[in-house]
Amino acid sequence: MGRIRGKEIRNATVEVLKLYRTLFTDNFEGNKEALNKVITAQKRNRNKIAGFITKLAKEKAIEEFIIEHSSK
Repeated sequence: MGRIRGKEIRNATVEVLKLYRTLFTDNFEGNKEALNKVITAQKRNRNKIAGFITKLAKEKAIEEFIIEHSSK
């Protein structure tokens, strides 16, 4: 089983991604810095949101990679 994230973290992540999608990549440290510029949150919550965004970005990259290479 994976880690469970609370609704607050998921909802905050969705809201941030709706408005500032282009600022985030699969780099955790870069996502933390971008979040500092966008929102004011506690350090722990900021890190949880940045980690969740990083996880989502990595999953998307993996899916694209699989689709790209499965057709060959």
